[in-house]
Amino acid sequence: MSDTELHKTPLHALHAELGARMVPFAGYSMPVQYPAGLIAEHKHVRQAAGLFDVSHMGQVKLAGPDAAAALETLMPVDVMSLGVDKQRYGLLLTEQGTIIDDLMFVNRGDHLFLIVNGACKTGDLAHMQARIGQRCEITHLEGRGLLALQGPQAVEALQRLVPGVEQLVFMTGGAFSWNGADLYITRSGYTGEDGFEISVPGSQTEALARALLAQPEVKPIGLGARNSLRLEAGLCLYGNDIDTTTTPIEAGLNWAIPKVRRTGGERAGGFPGVDQVLPFMQDAAGNPATQKITRKRVALLAKERVPVREHVELQNTDGQKIGETTSGLLGPSIEQPIAMGYVTPEHAAVGTPVFALVRGKQVPMEVAATPFVPHRYHRG
Repeated sequence: MSDTELHKTPLHALHAELGARMVPFAGYSMPVQYPAGLIAEHKHVRQAAGLFDVSHMGQVKLAGPDAAAALETLMPVDVMSLGVDKQRYGLLLTEQGTIIDDLMFVNRGDHLFLIVNGACKTGDLAHMQARIGQRCEITHLEGRGLLALQGPQAVEALQRLVPGVEQLVFMTGGAFSWNGADLYITRSGYTGEDGFEISVPGSQTEALARALLAQPEVKPIGLGARNSLRLEAGLCLYGNDIDTTTTPIEAGLNWAIPKVRRTGGERAGGFPGVDQVLPFMQDAAGNPATQKITRKRVALLAKERVPVREHVELQNTDGQKIGETTSGLLGPSIEQPIAMGYVTPEHAAVGTPVFALVRGKQVPMEVAATPFVPHRYHRG
């Protein structure tokens, strides 16, 4: 796809004005970094507040009295008991139990509001329309922008413009207004820091972004730092760490499947790929799985200062292949190389030594606990 064919977010002109280096991403022209550079941007989010343009993400509305029950038929999560203005993490699955996309969804009272990955939104919409389009009204909110304000000082900056947001806690949302624009704001994000995601009408996205950047705590942040922040936070990136070749159990996302949807639960099963998911996890009563997985996602910390990227072979101490990395970089906050990948279950315990094969050389690593940098979500 040429640059002229790439979609542009409502902030495209602002990115150019700020000197951003633009790259193709999910069919959009997106800022990978600004003149300060990835390391400075990353550290600024950890110390103050950073503004991300995430308008390439898909915003979807599911309306109708049957919307929650319908969405539950596509995901192994609890949609029906979600309270108003509460947010939850979800997984769209194939009939083989692998992951089509991971997403966030909110109960807005009269409808469900979904945020899906930019590279997946066209497929997600088609999937939902085909499966549940007769049970609820599905609307792609194409006319809205999406901003993420992340960092320990995000709340101070945002509440000056939008009083009341400080009352939100992690994974809750609310309707607000700014200069006549209707906003929906959730206290959540993809960095491990406290922060907010702000859905805003497309015509007012740039004005709100400029107002936020005028706050002393806030600087613009690109996709490069977004990736390094989420990896330090131990969060999966769709297309790298999870995709249609991985199941939630292999990916270690068991926590996203509640007891009510597990074997023996009140609304057990009833989602695509159930036979490839539920036998591999504890049931609602806590009984062990009846089947075992053949690989497991792990976090890795390098013992040498050699960055380990994605698609690097992982070996055991005998030099035998046991898996492959899916993400990797030098963690700017901890100044050590970190990675994610999949290994055989017998090598998945924290503290297990493994080796990454980088340019023919074995780089010693160790299976690590996540997150690499502690989460600082505001839970009240």
